[in-house]
Amino acid sequence: MPDCELLDQCGFFKKYKDTKKLACSGFIKQYCKGPLQAQCMRKAYRQEHGKPPSDDMMPPGGMVSA
Repeated sequence: MPDCELLDQCGFFKKYKDTKKLACSGFIKQYCKGPLQAQCMRKAYRQEHGKPPSDDMMPPGGMVSA
Protein backbone atom coordinates (compact mmCIF):
# COMPACT_ATOMS: atom_id res chain seq x y z
CA MET A 1 0.00 0.00 0.00
CA PRO A 2 1.40 3.42 -0.90
CA ASP A 3 1.78 6.12 1.75
CA CYS A 4 -0.87 8.82 2.05
CA GLU A 5 -0.71 11.33 -0.79
CA LEU A 6 -0.79 14.22 1.70
CA LEU A 7 2.25 13.20 3.80
CA ASP A 8 4.45 15.99 2.47
CA GLN A 9 1.77 18.55 3.45
CA CYS A 10 0.65 16.95 6.73
CA GLY A 11 1.58 18.91 9.86
CA PHE A 12 0.87 15.94 12.14
CA PHE A 13 3.19 13.67 10.16
CA LYS A 14 5.94 16.29 9.96
CA LYS A 15 5.73 17.04 13.68
CA TYR A 16 5.36 13.49 15.00
CA LYS A 17 7.05 11.20 12.45
CA ASP A 18 10.11 10.77 14.70
CA THR A 19 8.27 10.76 18.02
CA LYS A 20 8.68 8.15 20.68
CA LYS A 21 5.00 8.47 21.66
CA LEU A 22 3.51 5.08 20.92
CA ALA A 23 0.06 6.45 20.13
CA CYS A 24 1.39 8.81 17.47
CA SER A 25 3.69 6.23 15.89
CA GLY A 26 0.81 3.73 15.84
CA PHE A 27 -1.49 6.21 14.13
CA ILE A 28 1.19 6.99 11.53
CA LYS A 29 1.60 3.27 10.83
CA GLN A 30 -2.16 2.71 10.48
CA TYR A 31 -3.42 5.97 8.96
CA CYS A 32 -0.46 7.56 7.13
CA LYS A 33 1.19 4.43 5.80
CA GLY A 34 -1.46 1.78 6.28
CA PRO A 35 -4.99 0.55 5.68
CA LEU A 36 -6.90 3.33 7.49
CA GLN A 37 -5.96 6.21 5.16
CA ALA A 38 -9.56 6.59 3.95
CA GLN A 39 -10.75 7.08 7.57
CA CYS A 40 -8.26 9.86 8.42
CA MET A 41 -10.14 12.70 10.09
CA ARG A 42 -7.32 15.10 9.13
CA LYS A 43 -8.17 14.49 5.46
CA ALA A 44 -11.89 14.97 6.17
CA TYR A 45 -11.19 18.24 8.01
CA ARG A 46 -9.04 19.52 5.13
CA GLN A 47 -11.74 18.63 2.62
CA GLU A 48 -14.52 20.25 4.67
CA HIS A 49 -12.69 23.43 5.68
CA GLY A 50 -10.33 23.94 2.74
CA LYS A 51 -7.31 24.15 5.04
CA PRO A 52 -5.34 21.73 7.18
CA PRO A 53 -6.23 21.15 10.84
CA SER A 54 -3.94 21.85 13.78
CA ASP A 55 -0.69 19.89 13.67
CA ASP A 56 -1.75 18.33 16.98
CA MET A 57 -4.94 16.79 15.58
CA MET A 58 -4.40 13.03 15.29
CA PRO A 59 -5.70 11.00 12.34
CA PRO A 60 -8.63 9.55 14.35
CA GLY A 61 -9.69 13.10 15.27
CA GLY A 62 -8.48 13.62 18.83
CA MET A 63 -5.77 16.02 19.90
CA VAL A 64 -2.28 15.07 21.09
CA SER A 65 -2.05 15.78 24.81
CA ALA A 66 1.12 17.34 26.15
